[in-house]
Amino acid sequence: MKASDLFIKALENEGVEYIFGIPGEENLDFLDSIKDSKIKLILKRHEQGAGFMAATYGRLTGKPGVCLSTLGPGATNFTTPAAYAQLGAMPMMMITGQKPIKKSKQGRFQIVDIVELMNPITKYTRQIVNGNNIPAMVRESFRLAMEERPGAVHLELPEDIAAEECEERIFEVVGHRRPDADEMAIQEAVKMIEEAKMPLVLIGAGANRKRTSKALATFINKTGIPFFNTQMGKGVVDERHPNFLGTAALSSHDFIHCAIGKADLIINVGHDVIEKPPFFMEEDGTKVIHINFFPAQIDEVYFPQLNVIGDISTSIIHIAKHIENKSNWDLSYYSRIKKEVEAHLTKYSQDNRFPILPQRLVHIVREELPDDAIVTLDNGMYKIWFARNYKCYQSNTLLLDNALATMGAGLASAICAKLINPTKKVISVSGDGGFMMNSQELETAVRLSLNMIVVILNDSAYGMIKWKQEGMGFDNFGLDYNNPDFVKYAESYGAKGHRPTSDENFKDILSKCLKMDGVHVIDLAVDYSLNHPILNVLLKEKTCKL
Repeated sequence: MKASDLFIKALENEGVEYIFGIPGEENLDFLDSIKDSKIKLILKRHEQGAGFMAATYGRLTGKPGVCLSTLGPGATNFTTPAAYAQLGAMPMMMITGQKPIKKSKQGRFQIVDIVELMNPITKYTRQIVNGNNIPAMVRESFRLAMEERPGAVHLELPEDIAAEECEERIFEVVGHRRPDADEMAIQEAVKMIEEAKMPLVLIGAGANRKRTSKALATFINKTGIPFFNTQMGKGVVDERHPNFLGTAALSSHDFIHCAIGKADLIINVGHDVIEKPPFFMEEDGTKVIHINFFPAQIDEVYFPQLNVIGDISTSIIHIAKHIENKSNWDLSYYSRIKKEVEAHLTKYSQDNRFPILPQRLVHIVREELPDDAIVTLDNGMYKIWFARNYKCYQSNTLLLDNALATMGAGLASAICAKLINPTKKVISVSGDGGFMMNSQELETAVRLSLNMIVVILNDSAYGMIKWKQEGMGFDNFGLDYNNPDFVKYAESYGAKGHRPTSDENFKDILSKCLKMDGVHVIDLAVDYSLNHPILNVLLKEKTCKL
């Protein structure tokens, strides 16, 4: 059969549902092969959008999302999504085209060494030089993309290879069981936890797996040890749990860091050094147990005293089973910190000034959404407020990027989330800067007849950098711009545009949009005036004496 047909059969064998992308002339054989496949082609408006959708598919399903581009500029547009998936541990496969490799037709026109370009930002990148190699290369790509730590893989399919005849052969998808942690490591962890006076659990990005959620909830319920999470660990355990202290959205100085500073042992589950650090270790300070699929990467701010390496959920179950002696523990300080955190986070939740405060926005969104609704964030100032203030009841219901932290991914992520969760409510929250980086994907959402909401926080500036600028004592300079009329912009794509005029009006519009079909874009004026006085001044001046 034709090599491109074999490629599609290999993808079908892996259970691929969608291919997100923008084909070029070098992909035409491949495109023709998709035509008769059960795999659906989702045509995108920019390769970045295709890559972000594929990465989000991987994050939500655990299976690699697949995206397609042509050679040269199409392939180079995949570099940001590749880094997004690689740093964020999202399984994703990129397929790019290339000119014929057996006989050049056009010299070096559009030719870039994409395989070499992808090498630093993927787990696996290869050019296919023989159609008969396709099944094995696809199987290996998927295996590596899903293997802990998950990430991005890339295959380049040259035009002449895609068209050549080859033998039909498909490799069986064979899973594997992750090894359990060493029993001595389990016993040492139990000993350290029982001997601690103020143990604390941290849930990181690597724990954001389905089996791990249940195991951690069981561990916390049995032991009663309080827990906090990183930004990408949100929702692994329901944040309404009485033992939940908060999210470490900052690396230091927040109210949650009062608890971290008092802890003499942190049980760090699924820590990933790619994330912005939730705390900094110091010599002769708090001890740390690292529970993960792989050993800790040591640096100046993270050097745990014990590694428990193996399947995370199994490790947690074994440790919980053996913990009996809690006589040394005094967890009363954590209860006081929890009250302080709650009081601080709710202080402005009822403040109905307009333009809207981000704290109030988060409160309204949480209040209006059902438990399983999905909120996708782009990257901007509001991400900190959502990480700190938005309570997640289930894992992967707040999709944010605390690894690459790229702008432009939020809308594409929402489109993918809605595509694969058609019965769930999905809201994209972007700043005006991030939204405009891939705003053309509104057309994709409308074309797919999706029912979703896009909230654009409008401050006509790069707000997060303004916050940093003010915090460092610099003058306000170089970060303001003008925006289009977002209501008319939305309507030009066939979406419905809304512009709230008050706090109550926004709440009413959001409530109505959640009940309506179609793509709704809400142009919401935001007030970031409290960023500096709270995050730069108040938090650093607070005391932890309770």
